[in-house]
Amino acid sequence: MTRRTRLPNRTRTVGALITGGSRGLGLFMARELADRGCTVTIAARDAEELDRAAAQVRVETGATVHVAVCDVRDRAAVAAMMREAHERHGLDIVIANAGVIQVAPVEAIGPAEFTDAMDTMFYGALHTSLEAMPYLRANRGRLGLIGSVGGLLGVPHLLPYSCAKAAVGALAEGLHAEAAASGVSVTAVHPGLMRTGSHRQAEFGGDTSAEFGWFSTAAGAPLLSMDADRAARRIVDAVIRRRARLVLTAPAKAAQLAHGVAPGLTTRLNGVAARLLPSASGRGPLRQGAEAGEPRNPIARRIRAWGSARNDRAVREANQQEPGPRTSS
Repeated sequence: MTRRTRLPNRTRTVGALITGGSRGLGLFMARELADRGCTVTIAARDAEELDRAAAQVRVETGATVHVAVCDVRDRAAVAAMMREAHERHGLDIVIANAGVIQVAPVEAIGPAEFTDAMDTMFYGALHTSLEAMPYLRANRGRLGLIGSVGGLLGVPHLLPYSCAKAAVGALAEGLHAEAAASGVSVTAVHPGLMRTGSHRQAEFGGDTSAEFGWFSTAAGAPLLSMDADRAARRIVDAVIRRRARLVLTAPAKAAQLAHGVAPGLTTRLNGVAARLLPSASGRGPLRQGAEAGEPRNPIARRIRAWGSARNDRAVREANQQEPGPRTSS
């Protein structure tokens, strides 16, 4: 295991808060921060899910973990959460991670899905940043905004997600420039595919079983994705070290480079990839991964079982086993 970056010695407890912290990547980052001696608050919409996640972190790390039921789309609720966390243990590290994943061809969805993605991921990150900033300035704190490789280039069948994550990336870079003079660092994080069990909570439209099949396979494939605990360790290291930007996974770095050097070619290649993805089968309500169904083709089922095996094993550790209100990516 690589050596963890420790926070500088302080005379008081280091306070950390993570939105979307009840499951997935947010939960793995909460474990990392708790393991490094932070008092951690995890925030999400679902109280039962939060309590289960907090109990996991306490048992595994022995750290103090608080929970906050909060909808990051509501700025007033975020303001109250930040104030309470600051008064309880101070705010030194804040990571905006709350998100949703919608997997569908664009003709199978509509403006509502884009609004949902923007409200949760972009406005959620914006509310978190603006309400945390006064407390972080007082402590020369650290802010991390979780974007995605999907925000560095438009990904077919993930367009609401890509649009919202692109906005998060721009917000992180602009805040980094403006907050530097006050001593606050802002880290833009762009992970690639990670084995967080997110395929169980993602929402699927169009041919839902086929969409579930390709997404869960890609998200768990060893050469395309990385283990969530390793990703969380890298992200927390970057935030503590006050790095401006972190891109995770070799495929994500390659995609970023290709798009930067040859954006037209990359876009055309994306078009080729889109033709290989399932076609729309009409519009209807999105289904969570647990309800989307396995691919109907037996060969496709075997491929999904192989590609997603490690991701399926991450479901319980990532607290993704129960369908519920969407809180984290």
